Amino acid sequence: MEIKDDTLLAQRRAGVLLHITSLPNEDGPGDMGKEAYNFVDFLHNAGIKVWQTLPLGVPHGDGSPYQCLSAHAGNPALISLDQLKEKGWLQEAEQYDECRSEDTYNRDCLIAKAYTGFENLASLEEKQEFLSFCSDKASWLDDYSLFVALRTEFSQQCWNQWPDHFKERKPAAIKEARKILASIIEVIQFEQFIFYRQWMALKEYANSKSVLLFGDIPIFVSYDSADVWANRKVFKLDKSGEMEVVAGVPPDYFSATGQRWGNPHYNWKYLQRTGFSWWNDRMRSQLEMFDILRIDHFRGFEAAWEIPANEDTAINGQWVVAPGKALLAALEKELGNIPLIAEDLGIITEEVNALRTAFNLPGMKILQFAFGDTDSNPYLPHNYDQNCVVYTGTHDNDTTLGWFNSLNDHDKQRIYQYLGFSQASMPYLLIGTAFSSVANLAIVPMQDILELGSEDRMNIPGTVEGNWKWQFSWDQLTDGQVSKLTGLVKMFTR
Repeated sequence: MEIKDDTLLAQRRAGVLLHITSLPNEDGPGDMGKEAYNFVDFLHNAGIKVWQTLPLGVPHGDGSPYQCLSAHAGNPALISLDQLKEKGWLQEAEQYDECRSEDTYNRDCLIAKAYTGFENLASLEEKQEFLSFCSDKASWLDDYSLFVALRTEFSQQCWNQWPDHFKERKPAAIKEARKILASIIEVIQFEQFIFYRQWMALKEYANSKSVLLFGDIPIFVSYDSADVWANRKVFKLDKSGEMEVVAGVPPDYFSATGQRWGNPHYNWKYLQRTGFSWWNDRMRSQLEMFDILRIDHFRGFEAAWEIPANEDTAINGQWVVAPGKALLAALEKELGNIPLIAEDLGIITEEVNALRTAFNLPGMKILQFAFGDTDSNPYLPHNYDQNCVVYTGTHDNDTTLGWFNSLNDHDKQRIYQYLGFSQASMPYLLIGTAFSSVANLAIVPMQDILELGSEDRMNIPGTVEGNWKWQFSWDQLTDGQVSKLTGLVKMFTR
């Protein structure tokens, strides 16, 4: 049984991993403005055919794109304000003193101003596009926009701290809230309209340059999200809506105490009874936005680590079986062939491998994990088959240069022995190894292309401070790096 589009995942391609926020921007995190288009041009000129991002959802205060307020909504921080100015819907920010706090501008305030500009200046066709968007996305947009409006009303508290009639979604209270907060809700819906409009324009441009967009789906959703608030039956919650068990992973390579993510687990019995409709809707949203998708923590489709909610670490959990085969079959029936990649890192059992191979899904190979003391290591290139995706490292790893510099001389010697004592230095030695492998898709983080060290890594798993903030600048990219990258793409027919 297959669930992927062979025309996409069976061809040799090279890709770059870079989140939108990591694009250059003098005024803050990267966005979907001109630098996103410049980056597509860079990829196209280098022969790179895939741009992988992290999830595009609305993060909480820690900035993690893996803990979001919605499984469907896009992050408004990625909206290009310059494009709104070009449309004439937003004046120069300096004209909005009420949106200013010291030396920065409140983006939510500016987008509200842009909505006023849209109402006054948009064409009838554009206004109809907005109405159609709200109608087409109503299945999630109605709940999300009300959720965000209420969350703002209640000082960003988690929904389980709201007054009972809102927490429990009492019909009369919900109806009244929609009425009272109507103007705020409209701005939130406009925000999502602009996000999708800008993203789809970027996707169209990337595709016109033969660049595919590769997205990431966190298997779990945040407890503090519109999804859980509006769909409590989908999740394992008690009668008052609290979590009895939370998600995470047991102790592993990244952490001696495991990782306690704190997400709610799925009520798989309910999902099966409803034909997995919640997952069908989620996957449909992402397929609209991306050409290729990755399921983060794919092994959770076979069995997930359930941790008692009162535990501070992930040590005292247990594996609980999930109906992955039924879910993937339901997705295939509903959506047809899906170009889906399984993140199969960590503790992977024969059952997880069987589930992945039953649907012919490519798994992941991380070269930084390859050079242990055994030649049977599955991450060594001689153990690959074509149906996989090889990475030098991911957003959760150190940069390749940082990783290599942290090794002792014995380990460095073993790596050079395997790689043939090449004249190439790190990280391009490992990039070349990825590109030369039989893996159909080879992905390299932008930090490795720029030859950056540990101080430029994106995330340190198990920590909450200082992550997700890395950005590059074009002056870090040298002609020599572009030449080496382009040469490797051509040499290994990617």
